[in-house]
Amino acid sequence: MSVKETVLVTGGAGYIGSHMNIELLQSDRNVVVLDNLCNANKASIAAVERITQKSLTFVEGDVRDGTLLEKLFASHNISAVLHFAGLKSVGESTSEPLKYYDYNVNGTLRLIEAMSAHDCKTLVFSSSATVYGIPEQVPLNEDSRLDPINPYGRTKLQIEGILGDVHHADPDWRISVLRYFNPVGAHPSGEIGEDPHDVPNNLMPYISQVAVGRLDKLRVFGGDYDTPDGTGIRDYIHVVDLARGHLAALDYLADGPAYAVHNLGTGNGYSVLQTIAAFERASGRKIPYEIVARRSGDAASSYADPTRANEDLSWQAEHDIDKMCEDAWRWQSNHPMGFSD
Repeated sequence: MSVKETVLVTGGAGYIGSHMNIELLQSDRNVVVLDNLCNANKASIAAVERITQKSLTFVEGDVRDGTLLEKLFASHNISAVLHFAGLKSVGESTSEPLKYYDYNVNGTLRLIEAMSAHDCKTLVFSSSATVYGIPEQVPLNEDSRLDPINPYGRTKLQIEGILGDVHHADPDWRISVLRYFNPVGAHPSGEIGEDPHDVPNNLMPYISQVAVGRLDKLRVFGGDYDTPDGTGIRDYIHVVDLARGHLAALDYLADGPAYAVHNLGTGNGYSVLQTIAAFERASGRKIPYEIVARRSGDAASSYADPTRANEDLSWQAEHDIDKMCEDAWRWQSNHPMGFSD
């Protein structure tokens, strides 16, 4: 009987990580989750186990804790790491940049050190389309200019550079960098989804909370962009499609040492008003909104060219904006107050 692969998921109690756990367990892998719960809820772990009818190992702790990482790798035969742990608020990164460099960059350094010490050299890193900054042109491919305009994006790009240097110094490393666009939606069971601890920073959870009555109305930042309806256009990707992209990246790395960068997106852009309309269709509720001044640093349009991921990883996003909204609404309407319900 073959031995099941054991995968460490850092930040695995969070929004994307919890959906990743489902895909890993359903692919018959052992899963170890490390999360300090600073922007997550342990209830997501129980929900994953209910959905899959399988168990995982949860360790509460910080990826910056080298002693904890040493114990974790010593006690589990980990063969690959999916690295989601980190802070992700663009606005907060601008006001507290040192906090972001500490969590994101130092956390990754400690993780790589622990992996190296235990000869675990397969890593899939959660990067972001923020590394592109304001696009010179769309769609964005992996060779587009890299020019992040906020500390959050700069931490992601700095980590990409570190990982490239690690592979260059030791070509036995297998590293996949996944730059993803705007994850939205929820697991179709309605049992896990996005549950921000504070007022949402991103569009879809904000719309969801307006629809369920937690927030009064949506503020749309900018109605005078050079787009068909004047509002910003983004590439929204279903979180389940995103998780399956990581699974495809793991399979890709199994073929041998590599350092690979891929966009994960749909290749389609939807405006804010189109997204509101889709959510209204999904929920059967009107979403009150007001158009206010643009935010500094927001691009008019940003969406992916996912061709390389389609070809290299044999992966393609399957769900459209209506499915994303339907699943997001199922989660939010089942759990109006998120996991605290």
